[in-house]
Formats: sequence, C-alpha cells, structure tokens
Amino acid sequence: MELAGATWTEVDATARRCLLVLPVGSLEQHGPHLPLDTDSRVAAALAHGLAGRLPDVVVAPVLAYGASGEHAAFPGTLSLNHLVLADVVIELVRSARSAFMGVVVISGHGGNAEGLARAEERCLTDGEPVLFWFARSNGGDAHAGRTETSLMLAIDPSVVRFDLAQVGCTEPLGTLLPRLRAEGVRPVSSNGVLGDPTGASADEGRALLDGMTADLVSAVAARWSFEAPVS
Repeated sequence: MELAGATWTEVDATARRCLLVLPVGSLEQHGPHLPLDTDSRVAAALAHGLAGRLPDVVVAPVLAYGASGEHAAFPGTLSLNHLVLADVVIELVRSARSAFMGVVVISGHGGNAEGLARAEERCLTDGEPVLFWFARSNGGDAHAGRTETSLMLAIDPSVVRFDLAQVGCTEPLGTLLPRLRAEGVRPVSSNGVLGDPTGASADEGRALLDGMTADLVSAVAARWSFEAPVS
C-alpha cells in the first residue's frame, strides 16, 4: 500500500498489523550528472523493494529534505539542521503509533546520521517500535561516484546525464572526513563528486540494490521476529 494514495478507512482496516516505511533522503548536489534528489530516489527504491518482499508493508511519501550542510556551497542544495531533522522524524514516528505496529526509517543519505541518531535515541527512550536503517554499500565510493551512479542507472536511467559524468576527488573517505567536516565538499571537490562515476552500469546498480534490499529485509525480520523470505 502507498500511504499517500490510501484512504483513512483503508489504513484503519489493516488493524495495526502493518509496518510503515518512511524513506528519508536529501536535496543536495550530486555532481554534474545526477539529480539533486538522488538520495531520496534511492531511499524510495529500497522502501518499495522491502514492500515487494514482505507482506503488510505501507510505504510513506519520501521525506525529501535532509541534513546536507556539507553541500551548501553548491546551488540547489536545500538542507535541514540535525536538530530539526530529528524533531521531524520523531513527530512522524509518534503520529504513526496509533495505526501501525512499527516504523522503519530508511535513510538514503549518510549525512543524516547525526540527526537520525538523535531521533532513534528519543524514539527508543519513548518505547516506540522503530528501526532506523541506512543505505550502505561495502567498498563503494563516497558521493556521486560509481556506486550512486550505478544505483541511479538501475532505478531511473532517464535522469542520469552520463555524458556529463566527471571524475572527482578519489581519496578514501576516511582520509577526507576531517576536511569535509571542517570545510564542506566544494573545497575538496569542485565538481561535487567524491569518486569516479565513469565505470558505472545499470547491472552493477541492480546488484547493489538487490544486496541492500536483502540486508534491509533481514534487519526488519530480525527486529519484528518473523522469518525473512528466501531470496
């Protein structure tokens, strides 16, 4: 079920047996070749992937703004601070408690970590039945590189301007983090790319998406103590 298109009576008829999935993204630069809402699209794809593999899952509209202060120097980026993001997610989780048996918060943007950690702490303290989950790919590059470009080629190739793809700063993220936190992305990478998107492919994106979705399904199944489907 898509929450936005449902009526209240349809939601009420689920009798609290459903999980609500809240995708959280961002609106921030993703180099010259990917759209500003890339993280939101990834979070939404994972939410729908979860709904496709588990029964009784309701997908909420994407929270399309996140904590993107590190990208503020690039035009088009719109950002919330971490406290505001935390408050918004806390209120959404609270408002869902009467209709759903739990809430899965899926973040497609790593920069949301601080705000969502605050939200998770408060929700768990309040006894809310929640799971906070971040989209991650082992060994992937940091931002607008091969990983995210492959994901977007799998999700919606029509929005990828692959002819404009450029190599950015390819230093390891661990090395770059102090500068990124102190200065933001633009002094580190003038085109906004942290990685190399030129080898990206839709096949790789589908494999990445399948792997992340499987991890998400396992995490949800473990949180609510039911058997995960066999892939």
